[in-house]
Amino acid sequence: MKKFMRIILPVLLITGFITMLAVPEVSALTLREGAEAARCDGCPADLFGDTGAFKQITNTALYIVGIIAVIMLIIGGIRYVISGGDSKKVTDAKNTILYAIIGLIIAFLSYAIVNFVISALPSSSDQVEENESSLLIDSTKG
Repeated sequence: MKKFMRIILPVLLITGFITMLAVPEVSALTLREGAEAARCDGCPADLFGDTGAFKQITNTALYIVGIIAVIMLIIGGIRYVISGGDSKKVTDAKNTILYAIIGLIIAFLSYAIVNFVISALPSSSDQVEENESSLLIDSTKG
């Protein structure tokens, strides 16, 4: 293992150093340029806001949770109908229905809370518009 580390570690370090020297424009990217280069064409530019990535991801996750809760509600109803009067099966079915309803309520409330908070946060496009309007106001004064 020590012999392996003595050989591989210097080779990796030299390869990384040569790569940094050979490709200076890649290592000279700023954080914003790197993020812009990694974003696909149809991906949102903002993290927050009405079209932001955070809102899209959380809404999709909450839709999936809601769909699962509805499916579990249907499964609980089917289990209740086919329980055949067995008290243990009836109790299990009622618990499934109860937990599915609680899951639906949590999903709806989470959706409302997330969308309220996201709408309250300014997006970067709002900040750009504010900066442009303040520049226009300043330029008319001068």
